[in-house]
Amino acid sequence: MKPGTRLKSTVCDTEVMVIRGTDGAVECGGAPMAEERPAAAGVLSPDFSEGSQMGKRYVDEGGAVELLCVKPGKGSLAVDGVALRTKDAKALPSSD
Repeated sequence: MKPGTRLKSTVCDTEVMVIRGTDGAVECGGAPMAEERPAAAGVLSPDFSEGSQMGKRYVDEGGAVELLCVKPGKGSLAVDGVALRTKDAKALPSSD
């Protein structure tokens, strides 16, 4: 995956932009994502139907993959079958 690549879900409306990536297969709703949306939508997997939120960054446990959701949908994101989690915001320094 090349940074800046936009991927579209093949089972819902979700679209993401690759911020940082590896060679793993990005999935949404249990199906691989593609650069072009197919003519007919696939079937959403119940195991990956938690949804995605616009503006949120999704990362894997090791931090090797980071995706920015640019269009929300019903499918949840994964890489090679392993679910991604939302990236936590960095805490701002306290001002005394």
